[in-house]
Amino acid sequence: MELIDSHTHLDFPDFDADRSALLAESRALGVRRMVVLGVYEGNWQRVWDLVQSDPDLYAAFGLHPVYLDQHRPEDLPTLGDWLTRLHGHRQLCAVGEIGLDYFIETLDRERQQALFEAQLQLAADFELPALIHVRRSHAAVIATLKRFKLKRAGIIHAFAGSREEAREYIKLGFKLGLGGAPTWPQALRMHRVLAELPLESIVLETDSPDMAPVMFPGQRNSPAHLPAICAALAELMSLSPQQLAAASTANSCEVFGW
Repeated sequence: MELIDSHTHLDFPDFDADRSALLAESRALGVRRMVVLGVYEGNWQRVWDLVQSDPDLYAAFGLHPVYLDQHRPEDLPTLGDWLTRLHGHRQLCAVGEIGLDYFIETLDRERQQALFEAQLQLAADFELPALIHVRRSHAAVIATLKRFKLKRAGIIHAFAGSREEAREYIKLGFKLGLGGAPTWPQALRMHRVLAELPLESIVLETDSPDMAPVMFPGQRNSPAHLPAICAALAELMSLSPQQLAAASTANSCEVFGW
């Protein structure tokens, strides 16, 4: 069973002590490729250095809304410079992590929106998919994506929306990222939504080191947990793990052009 982890933060210090061993363990469990996402200008070089150390790692670069107060005006043109310099490199796969976060009420929504739109424009300009963070902001994200109509769309990370929101994203060409959160028994609404999602719309992810699944409560999440996440989600969707893994892998390859 081959899997792709479409959303990780493997450059984070949480992995400094055992990163190589963890990558080896993940591969042994069938996780063949992993995407590492940049979240602010200060970690892009770390992400790229990590990705360059391993041919099965891929990088995305973006300015995450949660770090809004750290982002400087010059970071946007710097992102454009990075994408220009790495354009066409096989290990550059997307613009991300970008998006809107309305859960943290202190984050200025106008600034978030301007930053989101500027980065969607970069994704359009470089014909890259966008990896999108959405928290309590589905309506605003959907409205924005309808205006941009990205040629290569991308992935809605950690999708936790309604059936109607899922349909809107799918109509726009986006895949829905599923990870540890829906494995928890209290995620009842997501369990109902999962049962109705078309298999061609789903990609698997961990968000390592965050969003651990119910099987590993309170632990650091990692790509090595992806097979267990796949099995748990497959059960909720009345599929075999092999069916879900095959579909997710094919869908990830479609998004990233692999």
